[in-house]
Amino acid sequence: MGLNKMGVVGDSKTIINKFQSTGIDNLVIRAIIRDIQNQKDRFQEIEFHFVPKVENVYAHVIAKEALKRRESFYLMGGIPESVRHALEKLQPKLLD
Repeated sequence: MGLNKMGVVGDSKTIINKFQSTGIDNLVIRAIIRDIQNQKDRFQEIEFHFVPKVENVYAHVIAKEALKRRESFYLMGGIPESVRHALEKLQPKLLD
């Protein structure tokens, strides 16, 4: 038993396109893209979807805060206070 279907969503059109292709690229993260492409066969179905950053703002802020703090965390029981503050600062910009 395990995952047999997977959906991957990202806000970088270039990266999503690279995941979908089989060609070799010149991006700095080519090793990561190659690793992901090599894992495709482990799933019956895998889909890659582009979502504009404005529609993916919560995930973007969470990832950015995790990178800034050099930590990984799970969103159990709510979002971290640092993410809440970052989103409050962003909110006026999102409403424009």
